[in-house]
Amino acid sequence: MAFNKFSSAVRVGAIGIKGMGWNNLQAILKIDAVKCTAICDIDDAVLSSRGAELDAMGIKPTVYKDYTQLLLDKNVDVVIIATPDHWHCLQAVDAMAAGKDIYVEKPLANSIAECEAVVNANKKYKRIVQVGQWQRSQKHFQDAVSFVHSGKLGKIRTVKAWAYLGWKKRVEEKPDTNVPEGVDYLLWQGPAERHTFNPNRFHYDFRWYWDYAGGLMTDWGVHLLDYALLGMQVHSPRSIMATGGKFAYPDDAGDTPDTLTTVYEFDGFNIIWEHATSISNGPYNREHGIAFIGDLGTLVLDRGGWEVIPEKGKMEAVSLQKRVDSGLDLHMENFITAVRQRDPSLILAPLEDAAHIAKLSHMGNIAYRTGDRLIWSERDSHFVQKDANAYLAARYQNGYHLPVI
Repeated sequence: MAFNKFSSAVRVGAIGIKGMGWNNLQAILKIDAVKCTAICDIDDAVLSSRGAELDAMGIKPTVYKDYTQLLLDKNVDVVIIATPDHWHCLQAVDAMAAGKDIYVEKPLANSIAECEAVVNANKKYKRIVQVGQWQRSQKHFQDAVSFVHSGKLGKIRTVKAWAYLGWKKRVEEKPDTNVPEGVDYLLWQGPAERHTFNPNRFHYDFRWYWDYAGGLMTDWGVHLLDYALLGMQVHSPRSIMATGGKFAYPDDAGDTPDTLTTVYEFDGFNIIWEHATSISNGPYNREHGIAFIGDLGTLVLDRGGWEVIPEKGKMEAVSLQKRVDSGLDLHMENFITAVRQRDPSLILAPLEDAAHIAKLSHMGNIAYRTGDRLIWSERDSHFVQKDANAYLAARYQNGYHLPVI
């Protein structure tokens, strides 16, 4: 493929099109000279529904149930990967090996070892990769970080990032059932441990099981902690500590904690992650956000905008600077521009950055699961605490293997 900004259409195939994959596909199709040539999902009902919607738009893609067949399609240049987290690594590496450029949903992967495998694969295959951390393309997020970098807040000693999601309720116990007709559940489970079909472990709610994802820590944490690091211009923490549990719903059917506080220690300041389900009233009366707390004032940022709350008499307030654009639409435009110009330096959520923030979020979960204060060795890609290293890699099963590049 030798795209440039004057070339023919970019042909897109989408793998996983029920939720965010469908949003991604709709966003990318707003761009001139981009067309959908293939869709893939393990659920016939999803394929039928989305196929009908595309047909109404005059789009008639080839339909696949097995993503490996889509990757063989020579009419696909770019692949959107929006499957559950435990599939991101394998599908991203396979897509690179097939010569496709990739838009992959966050988090990049479901373990630290998988994140490193995807980065290593792209050193070999050299594809254009955008990760779905679309807030990096949004003007008010960029403006907020510029204000933090200006030094006007004074010395920042604490940064808070949080997701208090009142709409997230208990995962109710449900009985195992037969696999729904038209669903390839073996393929959906892929490298994860085999389980009898249960609706709690399927579609959206996969997020609350360690087999497939990392709960709110990796679902929202990668978005918000990413901006905490960007604002503070730092990389790896000195240590990671976490405490929490199922405090709201002790009998919840999922695995991941509904309440969690994680402390990332850096030189001279801490970054604190908090999440809680069934509570909407988070810090600064926001259900999610990032707060840069300085000696002179605090900048509070969320998807709606940003403002500065001054320490009394120490600086001027900045009123709410509201969101003015669609981060997802801009993120797709950024991706396609980089694809056409064959220039990975244009990407706003590059693979290496996304891998790092996903790893940081996984470190928070590992600190919670071990109960230890963890020290990470960047040189060795291991924790100093040997017990924690048991969580570095997902346990691939069923004939699947972690890619080794």
